[in-house]
Parts: sequence; C-alpha cells; structure tokens
Amino acid sequence: MAHENRQDGGGGPRGDGDGIRTFPFPVDLSLLGVGMQVGPMGAGRTWHAHAPLHRVHRIDFHVVMLFTGGPVRHMIDFAEYEATAGELLWIRPGQVHRFSPDSEYRGTVLTMQPGFLPRATVEATGLYRYDLPPLLRPDEARLVALAASLDQLRREYEDATTLPLSLHTAVLRHSLSAFLLRLAHLAVSSAQQERPGPASGDTTFTLFRDAVERGFATNHSVSAYADALGYSRRTLVRAVRAATGQTPKGFIDRRVVLEAKRLLAHTEMPIGRVGAAVGFPDAANFSKFFQQHTDRTPAAFRAELR
Repeated sequence: MAHENRQDGGGGPRGDGDGIRTFPFPVDLSLLGVGMQVGPMGAGRTWHAHAPLHRVHRIDFHVVMLFTGGPVRHMIDFAEYEATAGELLWIRPGQVHRFSPDSEYRGTVLTMQPGFLPRATVEATGLYRYDLPPLLRPDEARLVALAASLDQLRREYEDATTLPLSLHTAVLRHSLSAFLLRLAHLAVSSAQQERPGPASGDTTFTLFRDAVERGFATNHSVSAYADALGYSRRTLVRAVRAATGQTPKGFIDRRVVLEAKRLLAHTEMPIGRVGAAVGFPDAANFSKFFQQHTDRTPAAFRAELR
C-alpha cells in the first residue's frame, strides 16, 4: 500500500500448490530499490497489481500500519482486529490477512523485506515474534515517540539525493532499527500486560520458536527439538513457559492448528492433503487432532467459513 498499483518486476504472486497466494516484496517499487518502503495509506495503493486486498492472501514481508483515522477492521490469522487513530497493526511474513473493503485506511504504512536488517537487529526487535499481539495501542507518550521515529524514517527514505546509495541504505537501516526497537518494546509490554510474566527475549525460546517455524510441518516432538537444539527437555519447558505461558507441546500444536486452519479456510486442498501438509499422513489422526484442539472437525471448520 505504499505505491500506486503496478505489477512488480520480480515475478508474480507465488502459489503454495493449492494454497494461499503469497505476494513478494515489490523491490522495484521501492525508492532506489532498497528493501523497505514507507508512505501514506490510501485508496488505489497496494503492493502488487494482483494482490486482492479484500481477499485473504499472504505476504512474505513485514507490514506496520500506524493509523490516523478509523475505525478499521482487519483480519489477521482468523482474528478480526479493530484499529483506530493512534493504534498500530503489525503483520509478519507468512500471516494470512485481509483488508476490509468497508474501512478507510488512513495513516502511514511501513513495509520491509526480510533480510534488510542484520540478524542481531532482527533478534533485538523481535521481527519474528509471532506470539506477540498484532494490534498495538500505545499510550500518548509512546505514540508521540513512535510517530516521530516513523516520520524521521520516512524523511530519510524520501531523501534520495544527498547521499550515495550505500550510505543512504545504511542510514535507512539505522533509522528503521530505531523505530522497530520502540515498536518491539511496545509489543512486548502489551503482551506482558495481557499475560504477566518474565520477558520472552530468552535465547532458548528464540531458538525453539525458530526451529518450530521451520519444522512444524514434519516434527511435532518436543524431545526432538530439545535434542536438536542441545537443551534438556526441562530447560526447554522452563524457557517456553516463561516466554509464552504455554508448554513446548502446546506451542507446537498451536502452530500446527493455525496452519491447518489457513489451508482449510483459504484453499481447496482435500482434507487428507491438508493433514499431510502439517505432518499427519493419516487423515483420521489429523481429524482427531484438529477436533481435539478446535472442538470441530476439519470439514465442519471449512464449512463454517464457506
């Protein structure tokens, strides 16, 4: 939503087999081709000519929207969020989402390609903390600081003439990091208010979370993850519980259920293939697992959304 509606030059949307369409970051639409964009939200603006903003789709980049109007209703991973002026939505790569055709999106939108920031900054800013809430409601002081930081980032982004490209990109990375550190602190604080407990920046949990994201489709074993990461099962349990309030098994199962819901709701894949895609070769076992965690059969869940 940062530039006029055009097709990106890096290829069209990717399909996940029979899955949800995934739209890549439009590098050619970014000023000077850097790995980020920041600009106003508004009618007629999108990140891809073929992105059906009012239909469910996936993106493989980060989106942060700071609203100056509202209310706006936006679906992210089967939850409806209502945001208004002074609030933010943070959508991470791989999440399915849908814009509301009945809402007027006003404010500033930041998009960022994975890999634009170095690994240390990615960890410090919690870019892949899918356990954190996407809707953020800063108090007045935090909002002022976030808006000023985002405005500074936008000015640096639009200043394409006073620095060589290499220095311009370096300045953008620093300015973006400053904004994201503020945003990450807000996200963690919001999560702690919802679920009091220790901060979840522990490296043990971070490694486990990343391993689950890579392997949930084939590996549901807590012991296997603990062995692969070099931790005892007890250490892993403590770290995951401190970070999320869940057990490691609960964390894994929640990720599997989410992906199954995505595929059931937004693809035409047969239920047996959906099960196989999330690690259940036997359709009966998948149905039992899904019903245990949702109180509905896969077929009933799909029917409710059609």
